[in-house]
Amino acid sequence: MKDTLGVLLAGGAGERLYPLTRDRAKPAVTFGGIYRIIDITLSNCINSDLRRVYILTQYKALSLNRHIREGWNIVARDLGEFVEILPPMKRVSENWYLGTADAVYQNIYSIGSEQPKHVLVLSGDHIYKMNYALMLQQHNDAGADVTLATILIDPEETYRFGVVEVDREGRITGFVEKPKKTDIRSPYNPRMVSASMGVYLFNTDVLIPVLLKDAEDPNSSHDFGKDILPRMADDYKVYSFNFVDENKKEALYWRDVGTLEAYYEANMDMVAVSPVFNLYDPEWPIRTHQRQFPPAKFVFGEPTRMGTAIDSLVSSGCIISGGMVKNSLLSPDVRVNSFTEVDASILFSHVNIGRHCRIRRAIIDRDVHLPEGTVIGYDTEADRQRYFVSESGITVVTRDFSLFESPVAVDYFTSE
Repeated sequence: MKDTLGVLLAGGAGERLYPLTRDRAKPAVTFGGIYRIIDITLSNCINSDLRRVYILTQYKALSLNRHIREGWNIVARDLGEFVEILPPMKRVSENWYLGTADAVYQNIYSIGSEQPKHVLVLSGDHIYKMNYALMLQQHNDAGADVTLATILIDPEETYRFGVVEVDREGRITGFVEKPKKTDIRSPYNPRMVSASMGVYLFNTDVLIPVLLKDAEDPNSSHDFGKDILPRMADDYKVYSFNFVDENKKEALYWRDVGTLEAYYEANMDMVAVSPVFNLYDPEWPIRTHQRQFPPAKFVFGEPTRMGTAIDSLVSSGCIISGGMVKNSLLSPDVRVNSFTEVDASILFSHVNIGRHCRIRRAIIDRDVHLPEGTVIGYDTEADRQRYFVSESGITVVTRDFSLFESPVAVDYFTSE
């Protein structure tokens, strides 16, 4: 991997994850209690021995920049390794990033300065475990110009993915963007379809001229999946790398957490007795930056006032003070007070839940203080009048939900 440069796309506005992306970039959103979404992909890089990574940012990147600075300054700079933020510089264009391919094109000088043999393009909002070195090995063995990571999906799910047509040699011969139905089947499993995972490995001497040509095309949307790769299938050696999952579970695990529903379900995947996404594998650690908090604490053992947490992830600094937590994820420094029930919910850092509250199927953003007796998740119409509620009924409570009822003034400059 020493000849490979990682380019991690982290500049999307994240509209579908609103309101969690109202004040922060999507890759900086809390995930799994103590992590940020971007930590999963960066951990894949480190575990794959990929030690040169550019992170392309754009929207609301303050907390993301801070997280990378504090948590990912772990590589050897004197050996030429780095995990580095690249903000938009308008060096080759007067536009902000117009698409995934344009984002890479606008940083073409930074990429060229590193003189990599290969460029690995990654997304900052996917949850999966993958050894990119295996992909690189197949890429070189096949003599490929471009290799796409693909995952097997059920034919009924094709409307959600970009589908690729793969021949028996593993070469990609066609692309179909989110078809409602398709007769295409994968050579890896004739009952399944191969879908793109948004992980692209290019030879640099192929990538640069392709990006230059695309930038000059006024009809292009400047996107890898829609424009670049479909046009390359006929003229270049474009191959598929069938996903090898390092998660070590029976079913392959890859999730795009670009919507509230997908984000919520991916978090819930981790609280089962046998979690679908495994955080506990010492051979594939997921790392992050953690602030210094004391251990989690559970107090009161009275029959009607007992601090308990069942099938949940509880982070450091949390105090379960006579409340009940079930099927939930608590980020650092959360307090759940007496006679309160929290079920199937995600609580970000510095949340305080007052007494006699009932919270169900909710996402509580950081620094929210819920007053005593608050009920969320039991009356959708009542929740819609005060909070953001998704189509599937997930209630999202942000810091400014009610300035008059919050006992603490909202501080928009609080550190993420």
